[in-house]
Amino acid sequence: MQSVESAHGTITLVTLNNKSGAWVVLSSLGAGIVSVNVPDARGNVADVVLGYENPADFMADGPCAGKIPGRYANRIANGKFSLDKKEYTLPVNNGPNHLHGGPDGFQNKIWQVNSVTENSVEFSIKGDDGEAGYPGVIVVKARYTWSDDNELTLDLTAESDAPTVVNLTNHAYFNLSGHDSGTVLKHRLQLNASNYLPTDDTLIPEGGIAPVAGTPMDFTTERFIGERIKDDFPALRYGKGYDNCWVIDNYEEGKHQPVARLTDLESGRVLEVSTTQPGVQVYTGNWLDGCPVGKGGAVYHDYDGVAIECQGFPDAPNHDNFPSQVLRPGQTYRQKIAFRFSTLMNEAK
Repeated sequence: MQSVESAHGTITLVTLNNKSGAWVVLSSLGAGIVSVNVPDARGNVADVVLGYENPADFMADGPCAGKIPGRYANRIANGKFSLDKKEYTLPVNNGPNHLHGGPDGFQNKIWQVNSVTENSVEFSIKGDDGEAGYPGVIVVKARYTWSDDNELTLDLTAESDAPTVVNLTNHAYFNLSGHDSGTVLKHRLQLNASNYLPTDDTLIPEGGIAPVAGTPMDFTTERFIGERIKDDFPALRYGKGYDNCWVIDNYEEGKHQPVARLTDLESGRVLEVSTTQPGVQVYTGNWLDGCPVGKGGAVYHDYDGVAIECQGFPDAPNHDNFPSQVLRPGQTYRQKIAFRFSTLMNEAK
């Protein structure tokens, strides 16, 4: 473990190594992923997660790089929702909407380090009743486990002493060529999702679920991320690229299943993402320009990383037809996200 003093308090960095020689670095600031160092098809190790040179720069960064936002990841329309016939008002920090728990969300707090083992670390945080407008005292735990076959697993749990809403994910940006290697538009993506959530121009779901067939949202078969990103299509115009939630096929509560496959033909690296969550927000880093200086002095630009955020649906508290994100006393919110890194069997092109 490494401690870094900052204006926000002591940040703890934890490095987990595995027997294959690959390693990850996790931070107590936002319970975030700082780096993932894995080999390409030729055995060359590179860091495939975007992040900043200064550990303190992860605080209040626009991209929310690598961190766990909360108490509600993604957007809530107009910063309002009702629960048990009572309306709650949240801070608005993304146009007219509430995003990622607000400006003081979990991503912008230093979490407690509960335990560290050879291959895992557990962080926790407590949200007070009324914090950012949310009801209930909530305790969230995030356990990262790094396996010898290069799989990083994130187990998320939460408990509350009053009815509340919760939606947790990880917001890492991946570039399988290396964090400082430029655009990800040449990466290939496949999603286990035949439908997506159309939104208004502020990226709030309209309430319906639409098929991806025949649209630029169709990643049911693998294709380049950049292939249709410039199409004249509402979702792509609203977000300046992909920033949408796909509905995972065959979702069952508690069922862990494959969701996404990201491939970089140049390096031969492959990322497979699996989860118990009902949705996956894919964000192609459309607004990365101007973010803090990256690791090693890298300068990140728009589309230099892609976030694959497994989560509940955005604005679900305002849509009865979406899977519920309500957490009640005596219940445990429990979700899993796994990122498995490998290489193509054939030689990288």
